[in-house]
Amino acid sequence: MSVLLDFLEFIEVSRPQPLAELLSRVLLKSRQLTGAEAGTIFVLRGSRSRRRLEAADAQNDLVSLQSIPIVIPLNETSIAGYVAVTGETVFIDDLYAIPGEKPFSFDPSFDRRLGYCSRSMLAFPLLNHDRKVIGVVQLINRRDGEGKGPLPFKADQADLILPFNHIVGSAVERAQMLERIEAQNIRLKRRNVQLQSQREKIALLKDQTEEAFQLSISLLARAAEIHDDNTARHVKRVNEYSWFMATLLDLPRAFCDEIRYSAQLHDVGKMSVNVAILRKKGSLDEEERREMQRHPIYGYQILSASDRLKMAAEIALNHHERWDGGGYPHGRKGAEIPVAARIVSLADIYDALRSPRPYKDGYSHERARDILLEGDERMDPKGLLDPQIRGLFVEQHQGFAEIWDRVGS
Repeated sequence: MSVLLDFLEFIEVSRPQPLAELLSRVLLKSRQLTGAEAGTIFVLRGSRSRRRLEAADAQNDLVSLQSIPIVIPLNETSIAGYVAVTGETVFIDDLYAIPGEKPFSFDPSFDRRLGYCSRSMLAFPLLNHDRKVIGVVQLINRRDGEGKGPLPFKADQADLILPFNHIVGSAVERAQMLERIEAQNIRLKRRNVQLQSQREKIALLKDQTEEAFQLSISLLARAAEIHDDNTARHVKRVNEYSWFMATLLDLPRAFCDEIRYSAQLHDVGKMSVNVAILRKKGSLDEEERREMQRHPIYGYQILSASDRLKMAAEIALNHHERWDGGGYPHGRKGAEIPVAARIVSLADIYDALRSPRPYKDGYSHERARDILLEGDERMDPKGLLDPQIRGLFVEQHQGFAEIWDRVGS
């Protein structure tokens, strides 16, 4: 009775047991109850046509067992397969004299390999709570308490085990489930590590791609100025003025970030204008002026093909439009002009006033501020610029002076 109680103790252990440890204990306790000299415990694996029995543990008191994987097809040709398919308990007194009418047979190759002689066998199924077979226990060569044997197994020995069969089977099934969950958790952790590594690589690639993108548009902006007296610092300053003004207008962060690199491309259409017109020192005739005034359209055609440069394309097309509708190329006015283009228009004009040209010296910040506020003989800022943007410039003009000094002339 103490052995029987000991047999049940593994179900009530306080710690979760690994499946291999639990199966080994089930086999050992089954052998102790029946006096079996050896035995094997199989678990059912796979699904549908791939269902099979795999040996989870093998024990033998007389010979040293080699670690040889044993896999048995799920059919009635083997003893374990027959028990798994039918759910029956099988007693065999002599494995070498199985009656011919039995569907199963004994494979003596393991005995030959081990130098052992299997004679009697008790094979019973492990059942879960649904009475479905989840494994098979094979017990070999019963011996009595005096060491005599091998002896046939008796029905009353099986009766000691079978009443608790489904409890044992459920414990095994629970351990299998916990093992699968643990394996899945390990796979998920490994996958998370891989995903994190991939995210880091993607982030690095994104950073590298963004850096390449910014370099490309910077070079494009500088290429547009190659036939002008403007410098690389001019396009950088226009970017910074525009970003500063966009933040003053409390525009979305994404808008501010985008205008910070888009503003520099406002004159990219000049690359499509005849070089002779760009380099001409004197006044342009009517035909040359019309061609020059097409550079916003050329810029839009260059930039609009890229989704990342949609704002830059709008700026290029509209930065010479006037608030009063007197600009070019389409004569748009007021709110018809995109706000990004209205911002860049003021930024470009301020920088042009500050920058030296062959026909003029560069103006001081104070002089440029006054022209944008009151105008001069060449420009009326009230008809040219968005009143709100011009008003903000007047309030925050010192920020433009600081950008000029920081970026350099």
